[in-house]
Amino acid sequence: MIFTVAIDGPAAAGKGTISRAVAERFGFAHLDTGSLYRAVGVMGGDPVAAARGLTPDDLARDDLRSLVAGQAASRVAVIPEVRAALLEFQRRFARREGGAVLDGRDIGTVICPEAEVKLYVTASPEVRAHRRWLEVGGDEAMVLAEVRERDARDMGRADAPLRAAADAVLIDTSELGIEEAVRAACAVVAERLG
Repeated sequence: MIFTVAIDGPAAAGKGTISRAVAERFGFAHLDTGSLYRAVGVMGGDPVAAARGLTPDDLARDDLRSLVAGQAASRVAVIPEVRAALLEFQRRFARREGGAVLDGRDIGTVICPEAEVKLYVTASPEVRAHRRWLEVGGDEAMVLAEVRERDARDMGRADAPLRAAADAVLIDTSELGIEEAVRAACAVVAERLG
């Protein structure tokens, strides 16, 4: 069975947590596409060469969840050649036998516009910044500024900007707990699976 769940949304909205839970619940493979861009960003050097030479070991780095890696990912994600180098990898993963869940910023709009399920997971910038601050620490006001800066960069880039697909189901996690958000996502997937 080929069945793709595309989950998009801004940083710290909960899409990674929801994606992993959906994949586990339905026995699908999971890919955090942001980890591809994070790995390219933290590798340094020529980002296009890094994207073309990316290996599974690069995705296992311990520093991929850092704030620095997130900012680096956002900077290299605006480079069309980097996006092109990672596009086919993501598409092959998405259409694998047994089902797949991919989370990122352009899964439902660019990578897998044919996905059987498209979700857009979001939350207010303040809620997302607080979550990220709990995760990485530092100055909470600075984290909010970085979240807003990243949103502007991700939503304003010319190539594959962050936006909800026209047929995506919106899940706003501003007021939802993790379990409620996961239940909402799983309900959509279960319905589409029939």
